[in-house]
Amino acid sequence: MAVATPSTPKGRATRERIVSAAAELVAERGVAAVSLDDVGARAPASRSQLYHYFDDKDALVRAVVDATSDAVLGAQDDLLEQLDSWSGIERWFGALVAFQRESQARGGCPIGSLAGQLAERDPQARAAIAIGLGRWEAHLREGLTRMRDRGKLDPGSDPTALATATMASVQGGLLLTQVRRDPEQLRIALDAAWTVLRGARRSRA
Repeated sequence: MAVATPSTPKGRATRERIVSAAAELVAERGVAAVSLDDVGARAPASRSQLYHYFDDKDALVRAVVDATSDAVLGAQDDLLEQLDSWSGIERWFGALVAFQRESQARGGCPIGSLAGQLAERDPQARAAIAIGLGRWEAHLREGLTRMRDRGKLDPGSDPTALATATMASVQGGLLLTQVRRDPEQLRIALDAAWTVLRGARRSRA
């Protein structure tokens, strides 16, 4: 864990700069190929500054996990607030596919990428990744719950299960898109999720 919580704007800015530099390097090279010296050079920050805010590399990487989750959700903020209607879900799906086309199907899911690197070697990082994905999934679960309450979904439908199934389609689609360099993989996965979601609607909705 971090060994110090910055109490001044300057301290917070320094810590944020270190985490941002580490996140950039991890995205470029992967966790295993990034050292504290690399982070210090990119930030820039001295070794004493690094150890002032973080016990070790693992603590810094866990801060990267949190920052990455914040960035992924922040980039979708407006869309995630609209997941309580069919049109809102459709716009979200469309935006996810459009981003993959714009990025030429590179990068995959930043949170998912960290899971592949960290989940089996760092239990605390795995827990932080699970929290990040859970925050993402919660937007859809809460939106679907509101839809059910308004009669747009069958009363017996399970928003939690539907949200989890949809997140599985998002993550699987992003992985296939990345390895095949083909945004259509995500579109296909989201089409399948859409079919499942629409299957839970009330006939009059």
